[in-house]
Amino acid sequence: MAGILAGILGCVPIARAQALPRVMSVNVCTDQLLLLLAAPGQIAGITPLARDCWNAVLCEQARQVPVLRPTAENVVTAHPDVVLGESYTAAVALQVARDRGARVLVLPPAQALADIPDQIMVVARAIGATARGRELAGAFTSRLAALSVGRGPTDPTAAIYAANGFVTRAGSLPDDVLAHAGLRNYATVMAQQTSARLSMEMLIAHPPGLLVLDRSGRGTSLAQSMLDHPALKQAFVGPHRLDLPARLWLCGLPQTLDSIAMLRAARDRLETAP
Repeated sequence: MAGILAGILGCVPIARAQALPRVMSVNVCTDQLLLLLAAPGQIAGITPLARDCWNAVLCEQARQVPVLRPTAENVVTAHPDVVLGESYTAAVALQVARDRGARVLVLPPAQALADIPDQIMVVARAIGATARGRELAGAFTSRLAALSVGRGPTDPTAAIYAANGFVTRAGSLPDDVLAHAGLRNYATVMAQQTSARLSMEMLIAHPPGLLVLDRSGRGTSLAQSMLDHPALKQAFVGPHRLDLPARLWLCGLPQTLDSIAMLRAARDRLETAP
């Protein structure tokens, strides 16, 4: 009987592992989380911005997967099982995905470094990459602990200055990065709460210890070119000036920690500056 049973069982095909869902992303931040977590062949499409190296740290990796504009038509054509997006982006495409039965996951923008491992795990679970998510989230938490220093009332100030004179205020991911690097946010210290912009005249008349130029383009527009204004170059030289690519903290990613490392090194240079 045992031999007959074994023979019968041997004829039963082994059940295949459940196939991973095909995933489409309609936002540059979820594009990059998907690139970090997805298995080969799992990505149905990411947005064109993912290949723009001014906006995406994983732009080279993005060249290896399909790119689709985040439109309703492309959602229909791609037939994804899961669609990833961020708040306030591609609303029509996301609704069409829901209507067609896809699982839609909408993430809020990361406001603090502590949000990043949680978002990694949310995406990982949705696409069947839980083990990979745990690995990335754990590595992020360990590196953050190693890089972080406390922010105190006598620490140097740093102004994050972007195109058109926009500055970073409290409650944002870049502000949290400054805090972990041991730098006070100049816009907050100067009580710059009524406007998101800061005049170049005020910046030069009351200079922060460190000017962080938050670059998101090549400087071909008037808004971008002001970051290279001769008056700023003259007022902030040597250790008092740092160019930092906006892509590092445009999205909450493991690579965002590179901005802490850059800022900590800049802070160390300030301590030895004349």
